[in-house]
Amino acid sequence: MAEIRWNEEVEKRKEELIRDLQSLIQIKSVLDESHATSDAPLGKGVKEALDFMLKLGERDGFSSRNVGNVAGHIEFGQGDELLGILCHVDVVPEGDGWSVEPFGGEIKDGKIFGRGSIDDKGPTMAAYYAMKIVKDLGVPINKRVRMIIGTDEESDWRCVDHYFQVEEMPTFGFAPDADFPIIYAEKGIADFDIVQTAKEKDAAESEVEVLSFQSGRRYNMVPDHAKAVLMIHHGETKILQQFSDYLSENGLQGKYFMDRGDLVLEMEGISVHGSEPEKGKNAGLYLCDFLSRLDLPKYENDFFQFVSHYFHQDFTGDSLGLAYEDDITGKLSLNAGILSFDRNRGGKIGISMRYPVTFPLKDRIDQLKNSLRDKGLAIENFSDSKPHHVDKDHPFIQTLANVYEQQTGEKAELLAIGGGTYARSLDTGVAFGALFPGRPDVAHQKDEYMFLEDLWKATAIYAQAIYELTR
Repeated sequence: MAEIRWNEEVEKRKEELIRDLQSLIQIKSVLDESHATSDAPLGKGVKEALDFMLKLGERDGFSSRNVGNVAGHIEFGQGDELLGILCHVDVVPEGDGWSVEPFGGEIKDGKIFGRGSIDDKGPTMAAYYAMKIVKDLGVPINKRVRMIIGTDEESDWRCVDHYFQVEEMPTFGFAPDADFPIIYAEKGIADFDIVQTAKEKDAAESEVEVLSFQSGRRYNMVPDHAKAVLMIHHGETKILQQFSDYLSENGLQGKYFMDRGDLVLEMEGISVHGSEPEKGKNAGLYLCDFLSRLDLPKYENDFFQFVSHYFHQDFTGDSLGLAYEDDITGKLSLNAGILSFDRNRGGKIGISMRYPVTFPLKDRIDQLKNSLRDKGLAIENFSDSKPHHVDKDHPFIQTLANVYEQQTGEKAELLAIGGGTYARSLDTGVAFGALFPGRPDVAHQKDEYMFLEDLWKATAIYAQAIYELTR
């Protein structure tokens, strides 16, 4: 058989690929359980995106299946073994401050913009067209190829949990939802809330009371906005000057205004993925740190002092006694993704902890519970996704490495990450692209984009990988 020129096959389908990707980006597929129905249990938008992909598969001659309206798959080929390609079409909320339409799919400066363009709609469409190329060429393969599509990756993974209760586990597979070259190991992900249990009110008068505080939408996002509503008893001018000075000293943007006699403070940060919180600016933690410096009632002061001391500028859990590191997946990290305070309900911190493969989770969490109890705090809503890794010498990994090196001319380094991809749902799975080395990671940020050049290159890599893995 003549050598297949994968880049040329991608070139023939560029315009069609872009049109389909733009249509997918234009679907606002954000989790919305408040408007759930039996046909769309996670909301209309994510179901619409799932339906779009399944109809695309039917259009192009694949077999497709809806699995419980929360997941689905597109498949071709034959054989006992199954190659899985695990993608997701749900996206995080768009947030504020975009210079383009968040769900527009606009193309400019060699990039396609929009929420999900790099996480994970662009890579999903690259993998889909890779499947289409292999199928269109009619090359002989001896395995089935199945794209598994989820709709709850950015939240609770109910999609793949349900999918693998009723559907076949792939023999091996990859998730195009992270970085190239190859991510062979992923940290464990434990999400939990630290909540204030001791709520004794202080009768002594203070300069100010916090009526409410809110920051963040998701555990796995660094909050880029925080808001506090304060009742000022005295010292308003001093507090406003302190706030202005704090913004200036920390290079932050913010504003203040009066609303029905109460002082409202707002602060802006920089949102990044919660697996690398040190790369962003957590607006919630900064505003908590500022509030901890004010004369507050004890009940409020205890909470904001705790947040400031144990979380502000501490991304490794050192202050909480959680710091840990191993040679497989590196250091533990903590992201305070959701923070809130209400003077009637108390304070709450929503944590996403990314922990190494060898981390003694139960022992450390038990120790943390004991130390928090003494501070009038408790852990609630604990959930855990175990660490995952595949042996570096596995033939599956070696095949992917060879393809990557042939396509790029660069060494296929094996990586470990704190992010969680669908690869951990597989017995033998890795994350494989689509963010190339040296490119900025703009997932979950405003003006999210994917370079078109990278879209084409990823499609060619995936096409050759599918071919090599199924021969």
